[in-house]
Amino acid sequence: MEHFPVINMEKLNGEERATTMEQIRDACENWGFFEILNHRIPHDFMDTVERLTKEHYKKCMEQRFKELVATKALQGLQAEVTDMDWESTFHLRHLPQSNISEVPDLSDEYRKVMKEFALKLEKLAEELLDLLCENLGLEKGYLKKAFHGTKGPTFGTKVANYPPCPTPDKIKGLRAHTDAGGIVLLLQDPQVSGLQLLKDGEWVDVPPLRHSIVINLGDQLEVITNGKYKSVEHRVVAQTDGARMSIASFYNPGSDAVIYPAPALLEKETDDGNKKVYPKFVFEDYMTLYAGMKFQAKEPRFEAMKARETTAPTATA
Repeated sequence: MEHFPVINMEKLNGEERATTMEQIRDACENWGFFEILNHRIPHDFMDTVERLTKEHYKKCMEQRFKELVATKALQGLQAEVTDMDWESTFHLRHLPQSNISEVPDLSDEYRKVMKEFALKLEKLAEELLDLLCENLGLEKGYLKKAFHGTKGPTFGTKVANYPPCPTPDKIKGLRAHTDAGGIVLLLQDPQVSGLQLLKDGEWVDVPPLRHSIVINLGDQLEVITNGKYKSVEHRVVAQTDGARMSIASFYNPGSDAVIYPAPALLEKETDDGNKKVYPKFVFEDYMTLYAGMKFQAKEPRFEAMKARETTAPTATA
């Protein structure tokens, strides 16, 4: 099995730029995931995010999770549970409008730090999208513009903790799925593993690396690249010991953005004899469909959007 792709972003600034861009291209085409180091988010700041997130879980969420486990009779499971996940979560919205000031139970310090973290991740997401544009032969800014809609992109964070689970063979931390949106930036626990992706029919661990950010591609990038880049199925395996922290930030299209394969890529593919074309749709319509089909294969979602395609409004470039 090949090694999980780990990209040193510093090397984009020197003689190894071409090699590093090739590593990113290969990761996007063959993995749908990669891990980045030296991304210019300070290590001490990331340590603060991790500390505050773990403190918040202990203080505000751990007891609630124990009560949920008792209520749902999830202790000592005998049969497999397929309609729930062994996770404790809350969500933050950053764009188009932040809701951080309204989320209950967050300390002032935690609110401030998460707001700052979101700004750093937003900038990093847009840098990464431009690197993808460069590799795809699209003009700089194409993907950011494709995500824009009338109000700009949607950007939010899911903060999750995966507590120790006595029966990890009976329940997943998070069931297998692909991500619906654009590009995902994940700060995961540096010690406790659990995230896996499906590659060539096998589940592969995404290694925990301190101060790294894990990147994965969502369904919308698969559509815009007409399948050149793929969103990849992934899951979280519950662990018997050690609580795993996960802070996943989703840089997605705006709700009214019209998503469709980039015409420049379709022209290239027509020359190569590829006739398959992904659907064109409004992102919000895709999300409505996804809500009921998240833990199912993505292909029927694309087919359903293809069937509705005739009703989508004309894109404004």
